Amino acid sequence: MTAVPKILFGFHAVTVRLKTAPQSIHKIYVDASRRDQRMRQFSARAQEAGVRLIDSDDERLHKLCGTHRHQGVVAKVEPVPQARSLDDLLDGLGEPPLLLVLDGVTDPHNLGACLRVADGAGAHAVVAPKDHAVGINATVAKVASGAAETMPYFMVTNLARSLNELKERDIRVIGTSDDAPKTLYQADLKGPVALVLGAEGAGLRQLTRKTCDELVSLPMRGAVESLNVSVASGICLYEALRQRS
Repeated sequence: MTAVPKILFGFHAVTVRLKTAPQSIHKIYVDASRRDQRMRQFSARAQEAGVRLIDSDDERLHKLCGTHRHQGVVAKVEPVPQARSLDDLLDGLGEPPLLLVLDGVTDPHNLGACLRVADGAGAHAVVAPKDHAVGINATVAKVASGAAETMPYFMVTNLARSLNELKERDIRVIGTSDDAPKTLYQADLKGPVALVLGAEGAGLRQLTRKTCDELVSLPMRGAVESLNVSVASGICLYEALRQRS
């Protein structure tokens, strides 16, 4: 059965697909009125890759992707196959896993930013519960700037059970909480680790919190009480990267 084409939009997301899997792109629709250097360079790259370009207008591009924030670039692509499951991915790793677990993140802009920072920090996957999360859609892909194509994203039926299965693999599950007595910088993140973050404001759900091996806090020195989940994810993942380096 042929896979249903998906939509990518924005320069970053479509350029990453051109780099990583140009054969998966059916066609790219571009704003015919945009003739600046960025569009010329993008069009040249697409043509070099042998991808068909179709001149369009803003109305057509908006209908294709559902937003006017397309930057004049919308692509129809085949889904790129990734590891079928988190277990498959973990079985194939040759280094200590670094996972980002998101509990209750339902905003596509936040998810896209989390995928982008996870890719940048070298995380192996992002994990979220099916019933308290947003899936990968065009907005997520746009905000992720290509990371939705490269970062495995697994939605699990029961997050607490999945966290316990990670612990059975000797992966330490470290959650974040404002009231944790230990800070992130006091935690050992060199080995196999899953960093668990909740939505801004609500934080981790109680069962998720109880399932963690330990909780750490992010030092807050100013007037604000919390950080956006994507910012907090970046701080946690890059501290792990620093320790591993």
